[in-house]
Amino acid sequence: MAIKHNNQIQHNHFRKDWQRRVRTHFDQPTQKIRRRSLRRAKAAAVAPRPVDKLRPVVRCPTIKYNRRVRAGRGFTLTELKEAGIPRLVAPTIGIAVDHRRQNLSEESLAANVARLKAYKSRLIVFPRKGAKHPKAGDSKDIDLSKTETVSILGSTLPIIPVGEGISEIKKSEMPKQIEGGAYAKLRKARSDARLQGIRDKRAKDKAEAEANKK
Repeated sequence: MAIKHNNQIQHNHFRKDWQRRVRTHFDQPTQKIRRRSLRRAKAAAVAPRPVDKLRPVVRCPTIKYNRRVRAGRGFTLTELKEAGIPRLVAPTIGIAVDHRRQNLSEESLAANVARLKAYKSRLIVFPRKGAKHPKAGDSKDIDLSKTETVSILGSTLPIIPVGEGISEIKKSEMPKQIEGGAYAKLRKARSDARLQGIRDKRAKDKAEAEANKK
């Protein structure tokens, strides 16, 4: 039965050993070092391949944050088609694909296509182990020799920084605010449009009344 009103709590068992159930986070500095060492170990294990996939540059959602840019989930099918990369091949060469995302502006489409082409120009595909004959898309021996200069620690960094392509809009570059507020301006315009017929009729009746007096 539910408790009602501000009465005394019945059968209150508040004598549990709560100190055994409290979780502390005194190991935060040590965990930070551990995470860093794990990232380095992962980078060394997959080197010279990058740790993360190539992500597109997208704008943050909502009006409050849409001047900022961040890494998106994956490239659209349109962006892959413009860059000349088949959508089934893209995940195999380290490119993230998101079939649900849509391109709503030419600016983002062009920036991400340029990002894909820049990645494609730097891409070096190793032939599979035990493959006697190279397959289509595999790099030649001349390109494979360039991978010796790749740093293990450097491979933990993003392949192409997010800042390249779509630039972040600064607050100084934003348009000035409307005097009195944009909301009030829109409501005034809406009200004027709705009451236009009533005001015209009122003005016409007033003019006819003055003409009848004369």
